[in-house]
Amino acid sequence: MDENSEIQLLEEVCKSAKANGKLTGLELARLFDVLGERLVKALKALKENRVKKYVFKPSGRIVWIVVGKERDYLIFPDAGFCSCDDFYFRVLDRKVHLCYHLVACKMGEALGWFDTIEERDKLYESLMAEWKKVSV
Repeated sequence: MDENSEIQLLEEVCKSAKANGKLTGLELARLFDVLGERLVKALKALKENRVKKYVFKPSGRIVWIVVGKERDYLIFPDAGFCSCDDFYFRVLDRKVHLCYHLVACKMGEALGWFDTIEERDKLYESLMAEWKKVSV
């Protein structure tokens, strides 16, 4: 499946899930046909409450994070960006079109399956610096 179709399917399923408050078996099967193991990992991340929405006060800035195996990954769901190695080495090389962190974040946002964490604006810079670190 090409990039637009893969991303379009995820967007379509998320839109339906948001409207209905759930995913159907058919939607999961369609996603699994396209995403395979990435869907399994995304569902595991959702089940383990690893999708986090940081809301900074008083600015209202929002940062999405998915807690991964190695570290926390910075997600920009609207831009389709993740700071994980899979994104850099497979998504940017067009071997796959979405990493599982992006899938988890988009599905979590659509279904409300995420933790909201409120922080003061004064912590924004230090947290962003931590999230932007590249693992070596």
